[in-house]
Amino acid sequence: MEQRANLNSLLIGITSYGIDEQGSYTLPAEYVTATRRAGGVPVLIPPGETHHESLYGRLDAVILTGGGDLHPDTYGGPAHSTIYMTDVDRDKMEIAITQRVIDLQIPTLAICRGAQVINVALGGTLHAHIPDVFGEVVRHRLPPREPTLHGVEVDANSALHDLLGATEFEAASWHHQAIDDLGSDLQVVARASDGVIEAIEMPSHPWLFAVQWHPELTAAKDPIQQNLFDALVDASRAKA
Repeated sequence: MEQRANLNSLLIGITSYGIDEQGSYTLPAEYVTATRRAGGVPVLIPPGETHHESLYGRLDAVILTGGGDLHPDTYGGPAHSTIYMTDVDRDKMEIAITQRVIDLQIPTLAICRGAQVINVALGGTLHAHIPDVFGEVVRHRLPPREPTLHGVEVDANSALHDLLGATEFEAASWHHQAIDDLGSDLQVVARASDGVIEAIEMPSHPWLFAVQWHPELTAAKDPIQQNLFDALVDASRAKA
């Protein structure tokens, strides 16, 4: 896919992973390249940033990315042996960012962990480990922690359907947790065939979509997935 023209230097805040064993903040490059293809300028926000409030007047949109699990204390959930890579600083910051992008009506795309952050920030809960509840008829990740493809079914009456232009498609999946109790003012708009919630939207927000799959992994070759990033940047342009 060709990169779209970047006409207005739209700044898209993208949350990054925490500090790894090498002492580096990291983020898979696909988030950045998908944002650039859409015409946005990526601005990375590392966990623990205590001055993120100063960013909201400058950012045109936000992407909450995937990564490790939310700590179960954030939603009152039980400990589980499969929970990994928790980061209290990241949890605290991203929940705060969620609350502000909702208050300020900033266009927001939440991906995988990001979708779970949106749900938890609005009072929802998570399934600690999908196989314990839904079995393994649908694989949402491969062992030990590898992405895989599975089908997604989108509600034909949803705003997400209008955005993607498709009711059924295959998406890259890379998670072992999922939304359980739904947070306030959210609507389920897509599921996998096993019943796992795959996308939510917020009708009261002008542009907030949260998907459990990883659109950035296949966006370079799949226009349906790139549509999410394109539409985010378009919504940012309209807001600006």
